[in-house]
Amino acid sequence: MSAATNEAIIEVRGLVNRFGTHVVHENLDLDVRRGEILSVVGGSGTGKSVLLRSIIGLIRAASGSVRVFGEDLLALPAAQRSLLERRFGVLFQKGALFSSLTVTENVALPLIEHARLSRPEAARLAEVKIALAGLPAIAGDKYPSELSGGMIKRAALARALALDPDILFLDEPTAGLDPIGAAAFDQLILTLRNALGLTVFLVTHDLDTIYTITDRVAVLAQKRVLINDSLATVAALDDKWIQEYFHGPRGRAAYLAAVGEERH
Repeated sequence: MSAATNEAIIEVRGLVNRFGTHVVHENLDLDVRRGEILSVVGGSGTGKSVLLRSIIGLIRAASGSVRVFGEDLLALPAAQRSLLERRFGVLFQKGALFSSLTVTENVALPLIEHARLSRPEAARLAEVKIALAGLPAIAGDKYPSELSGGMIKRAALARALALDPDILFLDEPTAGLDPIGAAAFDQLILTLRNALGLTVFLVTHDLDTIYTITDRVAVLAQKRVLINDSLATVAALDDKWIQEYFHGPRGRAAYLAAVGEERH
């Protein structure tokens, strides 16, 4: 399944995130390999989304370094950092679409703002991205309030793909979706990774997603990355939270479903 290499495309070292006196991460290290789908998991309050936002530059860490494509993101001048960040595609947990814009206008916006395309050019390219995300062409004329939860996720994915990113950041992409919709979204991500050569950083709690499309799993605990390895290695670790998470009823069901799919 994996299209990953051993090259670290993201290198996080000694990351510290704090809000007032509350320390979320302390001396956190993490590598993300080119071409892999990395799932980041952890209990509530372990800072999964905070880590994602630190890497993409929405949160400035108190200390540590974030190197992406070999560049220290936190040390770059603003103009250079902005150019680097255009190689990121981000899907936020609730889509974060502009409610006053249609789907086509939402997807076209980064093409107009960053790629400097004309509105007609951006709209034509947006139609391609909408189709790539698995939405019917008619969805382009709809506003976010007219979309189902699954369609909002796909519209947000189309926008994340607008600038042809190298890295796709997904924050709980299947949250709120029914099992059929979630499974279809998982397969879409896998297909896009394989077809476009994407690296995928995926914050999730969805065990089906983890067992279906993940190459490696990073577990956040004790303010750091406890382990970052293959699913089999992670699931075998002698840690109370990991054992309850991967070997509880939901974990066993996800594992059996994944094994069943492989046999077929």
